[in-house]
Amino acid sequence: ALRLLFKMLSSCSKVGDPRPGEPYKGGDFYAFLPDNREGQKTAMLLKKAFEHGLTFQIKSCNGEERVTWGFIPHKTSWDGGKARNGYPDAQYLREVCTVL
Repeated sequence: ALRLLFKMLSSCSKVGDPRPGEPYKGGDFYAFLPDNREGQKTAMLLKKAFEHGLTFQIKSCNGEERVTWGFIPHKTSWDGGKARNGYPDAQYLREVCTVL
């Protein structure tokens, strides 16, 4: 099994974010992939998306700005099925690769 960790530091938002110049909270974000050929290929594509700033966004939540997942779907749990962003989900790798 592959476990990806994204450490997003707290900082100030930039032009194009909901409230430019305002501080926002970061956090640790985990994603899970099967440790096989397709999972490793997907991990490389997710890395490229992250490097291009496509993985996260800043959103207002209860009066504060915080980092949240963007539009690329990630599996954030090993279980719970598709409804809980987990496995089993036979279509996930195909779907995420289409988005990427």
